[in-house]
Amino acid sequence: MKAPKSLDKRVVMGRVAAPFGVKGWIKIQTFSEAIDTLTDFADWQIGKGDTWRTFHVLSVNVHTKVLVAELAGIHDRDAALALKGLEIAVPREALPAAAENEYYWSDLVGLQVVNTQGVAFGTVSELLESGAHDILVVGNAPQRLIPFVGHVVKAVDLAAGTIEVDWEADY
Repeated sequence: MKAPKSLDKRVVMGRVAAPFGVKGWIKIQTFSEAIDTLTDFADWQIGKGDTWRTFHVLSVNVHTKVLVAELAGIHDRDAALALKGLEIAVPREALPAAAENEYYWSDLVGLQVVNTQGVAFGTVSELLESGAHDILVVGNAPQRLIPFVGHVVKAVDLAAGTIEVDWEADY
């Protein structure tokens, strides 16, 4: 699962997985911890790259462990199919503040990762969900996969733009 990322003050919260039925509803793959987080927002931005469009959400429901939604202006399966694969974002300022020692993935992407010996590993490019815990994807040559768990991640300093990890350079 790809991590949500900040795009011009947007936070990607999911993606359109597929059409749902024949009346324009869409099935959503959410990137948030709770499947129903997107139900809190009346409008979604849907797109990718530099092309985004705002849609008013007419109805959104949890349906058999998946989120489905009806959007204004999307009235048939073909229109819903045209959205398949696009990302769903909300304005960053619409999100509540994260609890202490909790972080939005979008806030971690781009931070510099340094181990406790001062070795710089590069920046976080994305996060992955493995089921057991989240994983930081760091650098590109070599790329490191670092578990985002308490005994590995020693400090996150959003203001300084750094994450300190107890991770050896040769792992």
